[in-house]
Amino acid sequence: MNKLKWLLLPVLLEFVACSGGSESKKENAGADLNGTWKLVSAKTITGKDTLITFPVKGQEMIKMFNGTHFSFFKHDLKKGKTPAAVFDCGAGTYKLSGEDYTEHLAYCSYRDWENLDFKFKLQVKNDTLIQRGIEKIDSLHVNHEIIEIYARSK
Repeated sequence: MNKLKWLLLPVLLEFVACSGGSESKKENAGADLNGTWKLVSAKTITGKDTLITFPVKGQEMIKMFNGTHFSFFKHDLKKGKTPAAVFDCGAGTYKLSGEDYTEHLAYCSYRDWENLDFKFKLQVKNDTLIQRGIEKIDSLHVNHEIIEIYARSK
């Protein structure tokens, strides 16, 4: 019986180590999010209509995260010197629990969007981030689902 204990000890230790690592990974999910992400594709779904909103020729967008805050910036690549000039930005705080992600948009170039909360599902798979959820603002008649895919910037 004594030999059996010594044979089972490494298996037990490995089991404990693996299960502890899983919890640690859940707690540190935000750490995987930290950094800069470049928008690769986006679509907006309103009812039965789907609109591809990104990529847009001549534009780029990034989103950045630290432990508590996010920001995003979108602009045209011609430095605003065309009729299609674009500069959109926003920032605020976020909470992440598993895949449940909530943004509090404190600052936004579309000022009517400020001080609102938006709930999404967020998945990080290697260097890909997928954000999906509903943007709803009754006063602006906004009610659509967004799906955005980002690639981690190197």
